[in-house]
Amino acid sequence: MGNKQLTIGMFGFGNVGRGLYDVLNTISSKEASIKRICVRDITKERGVEADFTDKADDIFNDKDINLIVELIDDAEAAYHIIKRALESGRSAVSGNKKMLAHHLPELIELQQKHNVALLYDASACGSIPVIRNLEEYYDNDLLVSVKGILNGSSNFILSKIFNENYSYDVALRRAQELGFAESDPTLDIGGWDSLFKLIIITVHAFGCYVSPEKIFTYGISSMNDNDIRFANEKERRYKLVAHVEKLENGKIIMSVMPQLISRDKYIYSVEDEFNGVVIKGKFYDKQFMFGRGAGGHPTGSAVLSDITACFYNYRYEYKRMFGHAPVEYTDDVLVRVYLRYTHAEDRALFEFDSIEEQYISNDYQYVVGHISLANLHKINAQIRERDLFIAAYPTK
Repeated sequence: MGNKQLTIGMFGFGNVGRGLYDVLNTISSKEASIKRICVRDITKERGVEADFTDKADDIFNDKDINLIVELIDDAEAAYHIIKRALESGRSAVSGNKKMLAHHLPELIELQQKHNVALLYDASACGSIPVIRNLEEYYDNDLLVSVKGILNGSSNFILSKIFNENYSYDVALRRAQELGFAESDPTLDIGGWDSLFKLIIITVHAFGCYVSPEKIFTYGISSMNDNDIRFANEKERRYKLVAHVEKLENGKIIMSVMPQLISRDKYIYSVEDEFNGVVIKGKFYDKQFMFGRGAGGHPTGSAVLSDITACFYNYRYEYKRMFGHAPVEYTDDVLVRVYLRYTHAEDRALFEFDSIEEQYISNDYQYVVGHISLANLHKINAQIRERDLFIAAYPTK
């Protein structure tokens, strides 16, 4: 496409779509302009002078449009839009992390087959350019792990709990009032949003695609005052952490779960709706990336960065996937966890390898011990429905 004026057909005009529209108008971009926007409800008043349509064909049949930008919530519809774009010989930009996490292998093949680019830096951490950094700077065998706070909504809730002594319910309600959490916040506080981002990041960090159902994923929705008190007594705080790490045997492990973070860790101080990513490697130790992970204008700015990259004919090369020996995923590893439970039958679900600490009273029971990720994954669906809470509890 190199240096050819980009004429954009955009799908979606929600928070991020409007953010991109505002950003493009503010900078008066010479490289790109939006010609037409496809929306679900053509009758809705949007307060801008733009060419709206509710028919995808109006965009795909327009020969002037040479870049498709997809910014909709519906993952299934987003998949069909992006697939059609690539098959039509157009490059595309997407912000739909759920769609990408389920379909990346196929979409990578389509890019190669049709010699086009699909860029999606905005899907992983909002304004933090983590994917392009992994592609360009960390494209070697020195990378050890990527971990961090990838969801601003859950982090906002946890910040309110530990900084302002909110209860969990009040903190969630405040996040919803401010627009950081949806009326149905399951995707964020359940860990799914972080999971989808982790899968995308892992493809670029280690060249390995792991499907969502294989990864232990657990959120913060069942946390209660006892769990908060435990964290405060240990001088730690909970963060919802997505984590991929390469073991000494060359295999990678992945998980999304709350972690009890100590004060000396970078992500301890990542507050409110911000995201923070720690990249660790041999010889260069740790590097930290921090920024807004959500919001129309921050994410719209990240989408614009992808659009500008298309103007310069940039594309992901998936160097770790094609230029190195394949990496294998495993969940055969022990993790140290804190488990709070109510009923003995709930405790019996967990096959601990060793127990370090336990406490039993009439209204509060907990265990600290080591358990395999494989066991946690096996009972993942069951523990989401029980009156319990589990968090990774690193030794330091």
